[in-house]
Amino acid sequence: MKFESSNCSFSSVATIFWCASLLLVGWFPTLVTGIRIKGHESDEEALLAIKSQINHDPFGVTKSWNRSVAMCRWHGITCAPRHQRVTKLNLSQKGLRGSLSPYVGNLSFLRFIILQDNNFHGVIPPEIGRLPRLETLSLYNNSFGGRIPPNLTHCSNLILFRASSNKLIGNIPVELGKLVKLENLEIAHNNLTGHLPTSLGNVSTLQDINLEGNYLEGGLQVTLGFLKRLAVLKLDTNNFSGVFPPSIFNLSSLRLLSLVDNQLSGSLPFSLGYSLPNLSGIYIGGNYFSGTLPVSLSNASKLQGFDISYNHFSGSVSISFGNAHNLTWLNMESNDLGGGTTDLDFITTMTNCSKLEVISLAANKFSGLLPNSIANLSISLQQLSLGENHITGSIPLGIANLVNLIGIGLAENRLTGTIPDSLGMLKKLQTLYLGGNTLTGTIPASVGNLSVLTRMTLEENLLEGSIPAEFGRCQILIMMALGSNKLTGSVPKEIFSIPTLSIALDLSDNLLIGSIPSDIGNLVNLVYLNISNNNFSGHIPAALSGCTTLETLSLGRIILMEVSQTL
Repeated sequence: MKFESSNCSFSSVATIFWCASLLLVGWFPTLVTGIRIKGHESDEEALLAIKSQINHDPFGVTKSWNRSVAMCRWHGITCAPRHQRVTKLNLSQKGLRGSLSPYVGNLSFLRFIILQDNNFHGVIPPEIGRLPRLETLSLYNNSFGGRIPPNLTHCSNLILFRASSNKLIGNIPVELGKLVKLENLEIAHNNLTGHLPTSLGNVSTLQDINLEGNYLEGGLQVTLGFLKRLAVLKLDTNNFSGVFPPSIFNLSSLRLLSLVDNQLSGSLPFSLGYSLPNLSGIYIGGNYFSGTLPVSLSNASKLQGFDISYNHFSGSVSISFGNAHNLTWLNMESNDLGGGTTDLDFITTMTNCSKLEVISLAANKFSGLLPNSIANLSISLQQLSLGENHITGSIPLGIANLVNLIGIGLAENRLTGTIPDSLGMLKKLQTLYLGGNTLTGTIPASVGNLSVLTRMTLEENLLEGSIPAEFGRCQILIMMALGSNKLTGSVPKEIFSIPTLSIALDLSDNLLIGSIPSDIGNLVNLVYLNISNNNFSGHIPAALSGCTTLETLSLGRIILMEVSQTL
């Protein structure tokens, strides 16, 4: 009996090992399949719960989400081929409306949640924190509200978190500093408040940070300078203040730095062009930066955009942009730059910048001659803004080479000479600001060829001769300022046939004569009209009473008496 009992025990143990070996080599398929189906059904239930929270599906993308179709063939669903578990949920750009069900947290094998460009609302489900395999969470351009769930830190494999353009509130959770694999953090254009967590400096993998368009405040943490892989830092339009951490300028991987419209101060380091060899854009306009511009930026050969507008930079600009062949945007307006006789020589270095579209140097202290090399700038140039400086010289005849110019701003300088007739060749020109100079000669009739011109200011010069009747061809003009010149003759009636004239028509302080045409009544959209201090005669047309949108009307003292008697 003892031997028999012992034999039975040995037999049971042998049976167990035999069964285990069969499991290892792939036998007992029924049992294994049973386990797979259980997980599969769990995913199916979770997806159906997600579908139930979508109340608007204009393209019917979840129509296939029913039990008559295999789950892994449902639209937007990707499954792992071996175990048939859901690994990707991609419903981007489908016009969906609804909330995201917390059952998404039951998709335990999920690696990608991609829901951008829809209209999901409600909170980001905290249950997403139960997805340890999650690598991508892309929710941007929806209407998600509430706070960012702190327990996202449990998604230890998260690489990309994009939730820009939503309605998120509250602070950025300090727990995000525990996401040691995070590379992209994009939560721009929300309603986030508070300070930037110091803990983000611990995420050494971060390459792209975009927090622009929030209400974040306080100083920027020096720990950002620890992010040796950081390539993009966008913090525009917040309330950040204090000195910008100089250590960030030593991140050799940095390509784009954008800090526009904050309250940051500091200066650009002398070695900037060397320490940031990959720099393609620096946008720091609307802050309190000061000091001189580093000559080393001449070495920034990859530079595409440079915006330091509305700061307190001073001194000369000694940068050569000749190596920046991809430069498209240069904005230095509203600083204290300039003060020398060769202030604008750097413009000549930009003649090799074949992609240049914008040059704005307005509201500085630049002086010296306007370089003729402007005529040799890229034909891609669309905006040339040099107003409110102390620039001398004349407008180059070759400016007509810049055939894609949309705006010319040279007002409030010390320019002399005549207005080039060649300006009439700039068929795309929409704004022409030449007021507040010492320009002489007549107004070229060719300006009438600028059929898309909307604003023209030539006031406060020494222009003479008559107003060209050809101006009447500028049929979308909304503002015309010719005041304070020496213009003579009568006002061509064609001026009063421009139906879009609305912001202002200023002909004051000239030597104009004749009567005011009754056509003035055609300017039914005009808000400001000033024809005072001229030599007009006759009566004021009764048709002027049809200009019902007028807010400011200046006709001069003697004429005002006639107006009161006539209208």
